[in-house]
Amino acid sequence: MQPECPGCRERDARIARLEQQVADLTEQLLRMAARLRELEARLDQNASNSSIPPSANPPQAPPPVRKQPTGRKPGGQPGHTAHLRRRLPSERLSTPVVHYLPAICQACQEDLPATPGPDDPQPRWHQVVELPPVPVQVTEYQAHARTCPHCGHLTWATIPHDIRDHVCGPRLTATLSFLSGVLHASRRGIEEFVETVLGVPIALGTVSNLEQEMSAALATAHAEAQQAVQQASAKNVDETGWKQAGAKRWLWGAATALVACFVIAPSRGAAGLAALLGKKIKGVVCSDRWPVYGQLKLGLRQLCWAHLKRDFQKLVDRGGQAGEYGELGLAAVHILFHEWHLFRGGGSRRALQRELEPLREVMRSWLGEGAHCGDAKASALCANLLAVEPALWTFLYKKGVEPTNNHMERLLRPGVLWRKNAFGSHSAAGCRFVERLLTVVQTRRLQQRPILEFLYQSLSAHRQGHQAPKLLLGQ
Repeated sequence: MQPECPGCRERDARIARLEQQVADLTEQLLRMAARLRELEARLDQNASNSSIPPSANPPQAPPPVRKQPTGRKPGGQPGHTAHLRRRLPSERLSTPVVHYLPAICQACQEDLPATPGPDDPQPRWHQVVELPPVPVQVTEYQAHARTCPHCGHLTWATIPHDIRDHVCGPRLTATLSFLSGVLHASRRGIEEFVETVLGVPIALGTVSNLEQEMSAALATAHAEAQQAVQQASAKNVDETGWKQAGAKRWLWGAATALVACFVIAPSRGAAGLAALLGKKIKGVVCSDRWPVYGQLKLGLRQLCWAHLKRDFQKLVDRGGQAGEYGELGLAAVHILFHEWHLFRGGGSRRALQRELEPLREVMRSWLGEGAHCGDAKASALCANLLAVEPALWTFLYKKGVEPTNNHMERLLRPGVLWRKNAFGSHSAAGCRFVERLLTVVQTRRLQQRPILEFLYQSLSAHRQGHQAPKLLLGQ
């Protein structure tokens, strides 16, 4: 065997180095390609495939789905329920203005009687609503003094403490809270409204103090609502960001068909969920797939299919093998929503189960295949859904559970608008005012009961030391 020449050894070493360099560069190129696909997928996120609101859609996002024009004229259509102007009762009227009849008949020119006969109809009416020049009443309490003619001592009368403790009556205070909780007006906006529209000067600090008084008056109602959602057999839960003096907070919400409760907590994790629903959570919780809900038993969870629809659309937009599983997911979503709408329209639960249980079996099969596919994103989504698969179908067997979390997201929307307008709260006490007022406002809306009157009754009871009114029906 001939000895290997030095030149051959150098050549072989150089070839080995080049082969290793090619392997390293190939691996680096694959990582960069995967990173590029990830970044492109992020750029392609929009309202249809993520939680981005439509207002934040990037320029390249697909146009929103627009309904095809029906060709009908705008406004009420033939056969719709008329929404006529409601006549206010007589106790709401100021002095009526009466337009009397002419003295003679328009047909035969004979004299007409001054009083109505038994066959005469009720008068026609037209009501005009106007603000009075001074829309608020200002009551001045005066304490007089007298000088004793014998000793010269000055004696003053006393204005009762329950009067001197307040500068705004309970109805005006309730109205200012209504502006905050329903119209999301800022404190400065409320100050300007009171001074401009009502003609009463008011300090910004007074507005803040009145908020805290209303917050204290609604503490019992908030506790009542929170206990109701905690004990409910089914509830929808969601959370969104909040601010307290610039620090991050989370606005949590839970709701049933007739009760909504909100809590602002420092955490988006288990502590925040416990602050809303307690440490031992009862009943079925419908939510998105945020990890904190993973602590719940699968039999007591319902995942939101509206969120899943966006996840599947993201796979479709990704294309390739991921797109195939995204198409399967969107087809399942379409079938499910179709059958659910039929059920909501008067169908039976047994019919709903009969139609969707085969879909469940098929979906479980392709989720198992997708969990081992070559696309990392599709594989991760399929594996995650397969791990919580029972929680996709709780609505099939549990009364009162819906397949989406849209109910809670709609109720949480006013809180989002309030945060954007007021930039959160400045203190923990301000957070309590927000969560209590949102709870009362959204619960009264769900019950289709007046909001302002409840605020007035709550504040009046608080000032007089009486028991707070009940927030919930039948209590």
